[in-house]
Amino acid sequence: MIKRILILFFTCLGLFSQAQEATPSSQPQMADLFRQDGKIYVVISVISIVFVFVIGLLIYIERKLKGLEKKVEEKIKH
Repeated sequence: MIKRILILFFTCLGLFSQAQEATPSSQPQMADLFRQDGKIYVVISVISIVFVFVIGLLIYIERKLKGLEKKVEEKIKH
């Protein structure tokens, strides 16, 4: 499970870094406005919280699924 999450994370990281290189050298006006107002930190915080929540939810679901799989295997054996 951890390997899958790490693979997904690094794949997304690689895609985002390539997307950064593909943008023109002039930055969007919205990003400048967010930086000036200090709202960029709010945006990054919200995205981070959502990302952590999704990862936590995936781990929770994976654990529940493993428990159900064990129960099914035990019923099949008996």
